[in-house]
Amino acid sequence: MLETRLTEKLGCRYPIVQTAMGWVADPRLVAGSCNAGAFGFLAGATIPADEIERDILRVKELTDKPFGVNFHMYQPNAAEIVDMVIRHGVKAVSYSRSPGPEFIGKLKDAGVVCMPTVGLPKHAIKAVELGADVVTVQGGEGGGHTGAIPTTLLIPQVIDAVGDKVPVVAAGGFKDGRGLLAALSWGADGIAMGTRFLMTEESPVPRETLQRYIDCNNPGEIVVSRAMDGLPQRMIMNELLSDLEKAGSFRKLLIALRNGLAFRKHTGATFFSLLKSAIAMSKDDEMTAAQAIMSANAPMIIQKAMVDGRPSLGVLPSGQVAGVIDELLSCKDLVDSIVEQAEQRLALLALRVENN
Repeated sequence: MLETRLTEKLGCRYPIVQTAMGWVADPRLVAGSCNAGAFGFLAGATIPADEIERDILRVKELTDKPFGVNFHMYQPNAAEIVDMVIRHGVKAVSYSRSPGPEFIGKLKDAGVVCMPTVGLPKHAIKAVELGADVVTVQGGEGGGHTGAIPTTLLIPQVIDAVGDKVPVVAAGGFKDGRGLLAALSWGADGIAMGTRFLMTEESPVPRETLQRYIDCNNPGEIVVSRAMDGLPQRMIMNELLSDLEKAGSFRKLLIALRNGLAFRKHTGATFFSLLKSAIAMSKDDEMTAAQAIMSANAPMIIQKAMVDGRPSLGVLPSGQVAGVIDELLSCKDLVDSIVEQAEQRLALLALRVENN
C-alpha cells in the first residue's frame, strides 16, 4: 500500500528516510533504520575519510539492506568519499550543496542514487538539471540549516516544479503516519526525518543531551538563529546559544576560528584546504567570506553536545517536532507505528469516499 517511486529507486520497504545528522547518524542508527524498513543515511561530513570507510563497512556488517552516505562537496575529502561509495556499493548519496557535474556523473555512471536536500523550488530545479535522481525538500520546521517557508507550502511548490521528473521527499516536521499520509497526498513520494530518528533507542546521543530533547515540550523553544555562522539554523534554545546570541561579531569570529582549527585537526585537513573550501563556498552559495569561515564553527560545537554529552556547552540542532515527542522508541517500533497509522488513516479515507 505504501510502495512509491522512492521505495522502488532506493530498494527500501517503506517511503521513510532517516537523514544524515552529523555526529548522530552512525552505523547503529543507520542499520536500525534500514532493518526496520526505512532508508538510512550515514553521516560522512564530520569524520575523516578512513573513519567513513570503517563506518560503511560496519553498517554492512549490521544490515544487508541498502543505505546511503551523506557528504558536502566542499569538504576536503569529497573525492575520496565518492570513490569509497562506489567501491563499497553504497546505494545513494545525499548532500546539501551540489558535488558538481563531475562527481554527479561519476556517481550516476556507477548506479549510485544522487539525492540532494533543497529548500526552494529554484534549488530543486537546478538540482534536477545537474542530475539529481531524487530531491529531498526541507521546510522551515526542520532542524539545522533551514529556510523560512513552512513544509505545507513548500512541498507542493516543489512537486509542481520537478515532481513529474524525479521523486520528491518531504522533510521538516514529520514524526508519524499522519504526516506520511499527508505528504503522499500532496504528491510526495515519501518523508525524511532527522529529529524523530535522533530520539530513538538506537541514537548514539548521550542521555544527558537526549534528555534536553525529551524535556523540550514547547515547539516555540526551538528557534531559528543566525548566531552560529550567520545562516539560519533551527536549534533548541540553551545556555550556549543564548550566549552566542548576545556575542558581538568579533567574538563569534574568534570562536569560529578556534573551532575551525579544531575541526581541521579532527578531520586531518590542512588549514589551506579549509580556507580554499571557505572561498569556494562564498562564491557558489551566496555566502560572505565571514559566514563561510564561521561554517567550520558548527561541527565542533555540535560535537560537545552530541558526542561529549555536555548539552550546556554545545548547540542542539532540532526540528520543531521535538517539542511534541516525549518518548524514545526503537527504530523498528517507530517505523512500524508510522506504517500502521498511515495505512489505518488511508483505509478510513477510502471508506469515507466509498460511503459518499
